[in-house]
Parts: sequence; C-alpha cells; structure tokens
Amino acid sequence: MSKNLVIVESPAKAKTIKKYLGKEFEVLASYGHVRDLVPKEGAVDPRHDFAMKYEVIERNQKHVDAIAKALAKADALFLATDPDREGEAISWHLYELLRERELLDGKPVKRVVFHEITKRAIQEAISHPRDLEMDLVNAQQARRALDYLVGFNLSPLLWKKIRRGLSAGRVQSPALRLIVEREEEIERFEPREYWSIGAACFKQQAFGAKLIEFAGEKLTQFSISDGERAAAVRSSLLAAAQGTLSVTKVDKKQRKRNPAAPFTTSTLQQEASRKLGFSANRTMRTAQALYEGVDIGSGNVGLITYMRTDSVNLAAEALTEIRELISRKYGAHNVPDEPRVYKTKAKNAQEAHEAIRPTSAVIEPEQVRGHLSAEQFKLYELIWKRTVACQMIPATLDTVAVDLACGTGNTFRASGSTIADPGFLMVYEEGVDDAKAKDADDEDSSRVLPPLAVGDRIELRDISADQHFTEPPPRYSEASLVKALEEYGIGRPSTYAAIISTLQAREYAVIENRRFVPTDVGRIVNRFLTQHFTRYVDYDFTAQLEDELDEVSRGEKDWVPLMHEFWGPFSSLVTDKETSVSREEVAQARELGIDPQSGKPVSVRIGRFGPFVQIGTKDDADKPKFASLRAEQRMDTITLDEALDLFQLPRSLGETAEGEAIRTNVGRFGPYVQYGKKYCSLKGDDDPYTLTRERALELIAAHKEAEANKYIRVFDDSPVQVLNGRYGPYITDGKKNAKIPKDREPAALTLAECLELLAAAPEKKAGARGRSAAVKEPKAAKEAKTPKAAKAPKSSAKAD
Repeated sequence: MSKNLVIVESPAKAKTIKKYLGKEFEVLASYGHVRDLVPKEGAVDPRHDFAMKYEVIERNQKHVDAIAKALAKADALFLATDPDREGEAISWHLYELLRERELLDGKPVKRVVFHEITKRAIQEAISHPRDLEMDLVNAQQARRALDYLVGFNLSPLLWKKIRRGLSAGRVQSPALRLIVEREEEIERFEPREYWSIGAACFKQQAFGAKLIEFAGEKLTQFSISDGERAAAVRSSLLAAAQGTLSVTKVDKKQRKRNPAAPFTTSTLQQEASRKLGFSANRTMRTAQALYEGVDIGSGNVGLITYMRTDSVNLAAEALTEIRELISRKYGAHNVPDEPRVYKTKAKNAQEAHEAIRPTSAVIEPEQVRGHLSAEQFKLYELIWKRTVACQMIPATLDTVAVDLACGTGNTFRASGSTIADPGFLMVYEEGVDDAKAKDADDEDSSRVLPPLAVGDRIELRDISADQHFTEPPPRYSEASLVKALEEYGIGRPSTYAAIISTLQAREYAVIENRRFVPTDVGRIVNRFLTQHFTRYVDYDFTAQLEDELDEVSRGEKDWVPLMHEFWGPFSSLVTDKETSVSREEVAQARELGIDPQSGKPVSVRIGRFGPFVQIGTKDDADKPKFASLRAEQRMDTITLDEALDLFQLPRSLGETAEGEAIRTNVGRFGPYVQYGKKYCSLKGDDDPYTLTRERALELIAAHKEAEANKYIRVFDDSPVQVLNGRYGPYITDGKKNAKIPKDREPAALTLAECLELLAAAPEKKAGARGRSAAVKEPKAAKEAKTPKAAKAPKSSAKAD
C-alpha cells in the first residue's frame, strides 16, 4: 500500500511522475475536470450570491471512484494538478468531492505545483507543498459563472431571433466582432493607384535603385498617381541621365538586431501557425504531449515546461545550461556577457510561470527525433531553437544606402545589407504575419551592392515605371487573430484555441487560404450583438472584465460583488431585447430589386437552413419563391442578377436512354442530379447550374454501376437482402442489420440463414447510426426529398 496519493490531470503525466517518486507514492489521474455546473438553467443562482450547483462529469465518474478507493488506503493526499486557475479549480473540486465522501478526516491534504516534469522539479514540489489558493479558485468560478450566465441567457435569444444552434460567448463574441469588422473594412476599401520609378544600374554587377526625388521635390507614395505622369517622369529622367548616374552619397552603418523573447502561450501559437501551419488547437495539443512526457528511449520524459503562460522569464539553472550549450555548440563568442532578461508585454501576466522552454536544452531535437511524432518534433524543434536563440548575441548587419544623381534635382537611392555576424540568426529567426511585407523587406535587406564611392559614374541600363495599387488590410490568420486578442486583452492564453474552435464550430467564420472569413450567420450574429449588446462585445469592456478577474485571482477583489455588477444590467438588457426586437429586424432582409417576370420584390435573408433569396412576400396571395445562396455567395454582396440566376434550379437536362427524366438541383445537404426517381450527389467541380447532359449521364452510369454492385443477393417476396455496405457485406430486412460471419460466403447465404442471423442480431437502438443502423436510402435521395430551396418556404416564411 502506498502511503501517499498524488493526483495529476492526465495519465501520461501520472506515468512520468510515478517514475520519479517511487514506491511510497501512488499517482492517479483525474482526467481533467471532475465536476462542472449542472447543464441546465439555475446552475448559477444570482439571487443567492451566485451559488453554483455542480455535478460529477459522467465520463470521469469512474476516475473519481478510483481516486476515492485509493485514498481510503493512503495516509496523505497530494493535489498536483496544473499550475494555473483551471488546475487549482480541479484540485478544489476533487477536494470537495472527497470531503463529501468523508475520506479526508485526519489525513493531510497538500497542494503541489511544478512547471516542468523533471525529477528535480517533482521532488522539489513534493518537498514544498502549500494550501489550496482559494483566490485562484474563486477567479475560475467567477469566469465559469460569467460564461454560463452569458451563454444560458444570450444563446436562447439568438435561437429566437435568428435560428437554433447558435451561441454567444463572453469572449467569443468580441473575437467574432474583430473578424467581421476586418471584413467590412476590406469591403469598404477603395484601391488607390500609384507608380514607382526604378533604375536598372550596373557596375561590376546589376543592381536596382528607386527614385526618391524628382525636380527638386522629395517623392511620397502618391506623388506619381497615374500612368501619364509616370511616362513623363521616365522620359525626363532618361533624357537627363544620358546613360549614366553619378554617386553623390554613400552612407554606411552597422546595426544590431536582437533575438525574440522565449515563447509564451500566445507567441507559440502565433509562430506555430506561421511556420508550421498548425492551428491553435493543434499547437496546444502537441505541446501538452511534450509537457506531460514522451518516451525517448529511457522512459517518459517531460520535454518542455508548462505551456500555458504569459511569462518570458527563464529559471537561473536553465539560463546557465543554455549559455553552456551555446558556448559548446556555437562558440563562446556567441554568448553575451550577461544572460538576456525579457520583460513580459502582457498587461496581466498570468501567475508566476516560466516561459515555455525545453526542460533541458541538452536534449537537442535531432537526438529525440526518432521517438517523436512528426508534429511533436516540429514543435519541439521550434521551442528549442527559440529558447537557445534568445540567449545569444545580437546579429550584426552592415547596411549601405547610396544616392545616385540623375541630372539636376533628381535622385535615385539603392540600399542593401550584408550580415557581418549572424549571432542568433544562425539558430532562429522569428516569422511575420504579412508575407508581402516580409518579401519587400527581404528584397532591400538581402541585396548586396557593389563597392561604390562618391563621384563614381554608374551605367544606367533602363528606367522602369511600375503601376501599383494600395491593398486592403489582410484578413486575420490564426496567428494574427491570437495576436489581436492578446493586444486587446480579450481572453487569456488558455482560451485562445477554444475561442477559435468555437467560431468555426458555430459556422460564424470559415478559413479560406488560412485566413478567417465571416459567414452570413456570423455577420448577422455580430450585427445583432453590436447593435443591442454593445457594451458586452466592446473590446475595452471585455478587457476590463479580464483585468477584474485577474484582481480576484490575486486576492485584490471579491468575486461576488463583481458578479452582481455584471449580472444586473446584463439580465435587464436580455429581458428587454426579448420583446423589443423582432426577428425580422435581426435578420435584416436586404431588398435587391424587382423580379422582371413577376414584378414582385426580391430580397435576401437568413432562414433555418442558412441564407436564401426570396421572390415575393408572405403577404402575397401566391406563396413566395425561394432559392438558397451558393456556397461562395454572401448576403451582403449578392446582386439582383445573381439572385435571379439562383431560380434556374431545378434544371432539366433531358432524358436518359431509358427515358428517365434528368434534372439538377440543390438539396439540404448539397447539389445532386436526379434521374427518374433516383438521385446521386454532385462532388468536386460539378456544378448544378452548369452541369451538362453528357456529364450527368457519366455520373448516372457510375451511380447505376455502384447500385448494381450493392446487391449481393435478394429474395423474392421478402424484404431481406444481402448488401455491400461501407464496412463490407451485411444482411438487412430494412429494420435491422446483421453481420455476416467471416467463415460464410455472402452470396451463398439462404433466406433461412439470413433470418437466423437477423434474429440473433441486437435490436437497433433509437437514434442509432453507423454499421448497426438499418439500411437507409442514399444521402442524395434524402437531400432531394427535402431540398433546401423547397423547404425554405415552410420554415423561412414562419421565421420571417
């Protein structure tokens, strides 16, 4: 029997820690949170100081029972969950559950924290336990209660005013606002024309120069704004140059470039997105595995420190190890005289963590590559390189700027640089969000100019005039969105991945070319929230609330008055908007014009199944006509002509050789082609609006072949069939499915054998899906029977 029971969050971590503690300690995992608010209204009671009703999370009940059983035999309990608010709360919830079971009487309960899973850190933590930090627990409870109250009150309002399944969140909604406002900024953007004048020069080598002065006037970006003016300037310069330019000034400088700070949660997510193409979720999932421990041949070893942190500090022993490694691997001259110290930029750096770093810089990425998955290796290498580089000397660059005269009052400038001493750049260089800006910067910084001196004559080979247009700000990538959230103080490092995932899961935004694009539903939700709940999606208000939660975590503020201050105005506003705002007002149907055939108004609006175009109104004698928008179309930008084109469906494409009518349409689950009473889904580039009869016949032939191969055996006067399914042959009677034993030949089965196997098969559960579900009609057929366009009148007319 182990005298001491240690509780951590994950089984991987438990396995690693058990190795360091020995036989006197039993280590079990809680598998994350053990308790949460009951999932129904009333879980948080504002009338009784926000008393919360908790219940054990069903999937973790067995783990709680295992912990309780082990504690009954132990002498002491060590709560070693993660070193942040969530971890503190998990320890507290577990403590409360065990106390309720009367398992703690007379037994010491100790809270231990560590920021890396190494033998030294674990043993040090066990030797220096502390009590539970109720300030951290209260901050987590306040955050959970706030999120619950917003979700349980605002989300149903969205269901009533827009459609079911939507949600609003305290930090999710301001994040959505960022994405939508950026998209609106892009749509409002009007490109502005400008021209640049460049000189193609040669002396020992070819190099370029840009015009910075013309006729005695310094040029700005828009000094030359049209092609006619650019052509005139070019002609004037060619005439003045007569084939040569004169060097009038050579400015040589040396500049230093310092390494970036070690990773925080935010910067790790940004850099992994830029350099590795990882989503925030993927980054955190991979970092969690590296933190909890990976078997590198000598057992599980935690490879990085805790990955949820705002801090850029490094422990003294880590600094010593890193400096020794740099000296040994890259040379003593690359080690600065003193360790580099970085200041945390985050307004309220969370807790007293270290930056994210390797637990031991001696463990180089290539040494453990064979023991890591591809993504684990990439992320570990990124963290290792960034950490080592942050303690190296700066890079030294020799820069030169040369002014070249072209007649009188006209000046070109050529610039370039060379790396005199790479310093930290030999290990790592930080990425940037805007690739175009990087390319332009690299073009100037990496160009090497020939030796030039004042008075030199330079051959001018040509002068170019290039047209440009200003570009709108880029859409947010995951990296730049995380950066913006951090700058605004929205959320905390541990929440960024969840925020981004929720925006996509709710279909408020989609990722196109690795950039966020708001959907029509996202725009409408954002418009509703910004117009009617302005304060609660305000960036400053959200950041201020985060600051106040941080004050609670530090014991500077009581969480209950904070909750009352938030809840009073918020609940009143929700109550008011339930009656004062109509569904029609929220949907904000946009009039597009008049249908030339019917003379009825054409509008675009949102319905149960998404955005659609409507001809006519619900007050007309005839029912309105409806058509769903295509995937690439947006409510805010669709035109009248584009809307009317949507009513081409269903399209008739003639008949098959057997006389079956062919048509294309869009169903609730996508486009399809119908032949007779059968259907097949369209995939890839096949478009129901442009599909030709020839292509339709190809798809129909393929579908018929697949259908023919589907039936292995059918029995006359019986619903029993032997079919080829997604997972192999099976038997069905339309109500029940049965597996075929491996030693039986499907085509040789008799009706009696099939009935026997069906009788022995388990009954289909209500709502069951997958292999054991009853045979269902093809997906395309289901879609065709309830196409979105056909269903829209019923659902949308009621809604709108």
